[in-house]
Amino acid sequence: MARKMTSFFSFSTCLFISFFLSSALLHFNQCYAKERHPSSSSLVLSLTRRKTSLSIPKPSYNLVRKDSETLDIREPLREVRDGYLISLNIGTPPQIIQVYMDTGSDLTWVPCGSLSFDCIDCDDYKDHKLMSSFSPSFSSSSYRDFCASPSCIDIHSSDNPFDQCTIAGCSLSTLLKGTCSRPCPSFAYTYGEGIVSGTLTRDTLRVHGTSSNPNSIREVPKFVFGCVGTTYREPIGIVGFGKGPLSLTSQLGFLQKGFSHCFLPFKFANNPNISSPLVVGDLAISSKENFQFTPMLKSPMYPNFYYIGLEAITVGNGATTQVPLTLREFDSLGNGGMLIDSGTTYTHLPNPFYSDLLTALRLSINYPRAEDIEARTGFDLCYRLPCPNNNINSLVTDDFPSVTFHFLNNVSLVLPNENNFYAMGAPRNSTVVKCLLFQSMEDSDEGPAGIFGNFQQQNVEVVYDLEKERIGFQTTDCASIANSQGLHKT
Repeated sequence: MARKMTSFFSFSTCLFISFFLSSALLHFNQCYAKERHPSSSSLVLSLTRRKTSLSIPKPSYNLVRKDSETLDIREPLREVRDGYLISLNIGTPPQIIQVYMDTGSDLTWVPCGSLSFDCIDCDDYKDHKLMSSFSPSFSSSSYRDFCASPSCIDIHSSDNPFDQCTIAGCSLSTLLKGTCSRPCPSFAYTYGEGIVSGTLTRDTLRVHGTSSNPNSIREVPKFVFGCVGTTYREPIGIVGFGKGPLSLTSQLGFLQKGFSHCFLPFKFANNPNISSPLVVGDLAISSKENFQFTPMLKSPMYPNFYYIGLEAITVGNGATTQVPLTLREFDSLGNGGMLIDSGTTYTHLPNPFYSDLLTALRLSINYPRAEDIEARTGFDLCYRLPCPNNNINSLVTDDFPSVTFHFLNNVSLVLPNENNFYAMGAPRNSTVVKCLLFQSMEDSDEGPAGIFGNFQQQNVEVVYDLEKERIGFQTTDCASIANSQGLHKT
């Protein structure tokens, strides 16, 4: 699920997007067969990845609610093979949709139409069977957003001839003047290797409060999200936790507060009895004196995403390897920095620094290489470890060197040992193969220079302090935190 940002479309990509949008328009003509008008009463949603290539302008409007209404919320995250899912409760009556929690994007979108939703080229995602989809025609409080709304302006933030607003006669300049009375045209939203197309929809969001009462619910009227009918390599929806006006944090009024998460290790993937804790609001950033905080860097190119500065990486007790300046600085166009992203699975580092890291690890590890597994999986370092009686619990991993990330402000994060190498399968013949779950960045001068992925964030409580513009880390046992918050069923 690794993905990277791109800053512009090629001509062929634009044609591909146009095909997507045409398919989506047909889909939504069916989904919105009965005419809808905005409801005068409150609408309702409830909660249980990819970088946009659209340039998002700074809005002159405010979508967030008043501080008195921004009560803390707590939601469980379900772990799957490559990310963490949050359950959205949308519509009247409610419909439960599971989507990826993504700090590396803004838009929240859900698959729409159980029969008509189409995911193109999703053979690589066979394990990601569509778990649920949203049907706007089954919700009495759902309606399509309008052309002149701030959200429509935001999603159509490029005034090029391929943009569907321009094709529909509502160009960006027309939208900014607020003179377009038509429904908001279909949009295209791009991720590193995927594209989604759909229409902006409004309905009510219902989220869980942090009260001791498990039924404590907060309603968010007219929450705006993408109702997506066609995707390319995006089988599951996404909830964006970026800083843009379309993000969940923005719409819920938490841009001056923050949120935190504690990702369970992958051994808990698909375990229905335990969930990773996600906290949003004051509670997420208070009483964090023991955390190490590094400043958020501001990217001129992608101001809505979270960047941190990486200074060095240490392998074991060896010498500290200095990283290139691009991992903590931006060039004149805003490229560079290290993106921290819950929607990218593995940490990505640029070459030749990544190759130097591999060399340092090879020199520190004495186990035999599993080059056949490397060739089959695409991972760069795999080793065969003794596993007596094929009992994975008897496996000794202390011989693997530690890996320490050194961020700006003298922050040193020693990654938990299981965040570096991971077993590729069950033990066989008293042997198990473990591979390094880091990857190299694709060669490009655009976008971030590196990505800090969710696999390396396991058993680390990560705090996004948006008020003080800093990100905090503390290694911990996330299962214990889940248990303390009642997220572990026994």
